[in-house]
Amino acid sequence: MKFKFKVQQYQTEAVNSVVQIFEAQPFSSRVNYVRDIGIKEKKQAYQTSLFSDLELADVDENTGFKNADLTLTDSQLLLNIKNMQAHNNIKQSEKIVSGLGRCSLDVEMETGTGKTYAYIKSIFELNKKYGWSKFIIVVPSIAIREGGVKKSFEITQEHFIEHYGKKIRYFIYNSKNLTDLDSFSSNAGINVMIINIQAFNTTMKEGGRSKEARRIYEKLDDFGSRRPIDVIKANQPILILDEPQKMGGRKDTESISEF
Repeated sequence: MKFKFKVQQYQTEAVNSVVQIFEAQPFSSRVNYVRDIGIKEKKQAYQTSLFSDLELADVDENTGFKNADLTLTDSQLLLNIKNMQAHNNIKQSEKIVSGLGRCSLDVEMETGTGKTYAYIKSIFELNKKYGWSKFIIVVPSIAIREGGVKKSFEITQEHFIEHYGKKIRYFIYNSKNLTDLDSFSSNAGINVMIINIQAFNTTMKEGGRSKEARRIYEKLDDFGSRRPIDVIKANQPILILDEPQKMGGRKDTESISEF
């Protein structure tokens, strides 16, 4: 029982710390934009995918939904970070760490304390308090993607529906099946794309996949002459890096920043 309480405490503290970083950010959901539906889609019926239960069937197919801008100033953001660090007895930062976006936050949890559960719950809490709904989870390997992250989403789905009254629409990025990217953009609910770094870092070769990795940066005929990376980043997603210590190379950072 003591161990279970400690695990729950770790998870709660981690989630609360992440959410409090953005204190004073106004709630804003369903921020829409005119999305690029591609040349081929304009000539054919709308394609369905695993997100066939779109929440907003009444909206125009050109409409996409993105995360609202982070409205906090750098000084406000840094103050929130320092307050959180002081509360957790962590050395206070002198400046915001950026490069992959407005700021980069590193959450450390002991092994076995449920980091995957914690960041899934953080997604729900960020959506509940600030309205953000587009997330990308980057993992260092296909094995972690399939055996850890995807499975965690599957087994916790009912648990989170019970607590939040909604579910996350998640999918694994597949360069050969890109229809889910359109649903990721057009759906106003909580959407999560899970991607392994080998799928977009063209210098890495896991099973000779570097050629496939280049597809995300190319205009593809089977994707309406669009670049998948452009469709993804139009949603202004929040990135969650699972085990970032395994993705610290210069090329990794450059590739991740494309999102």
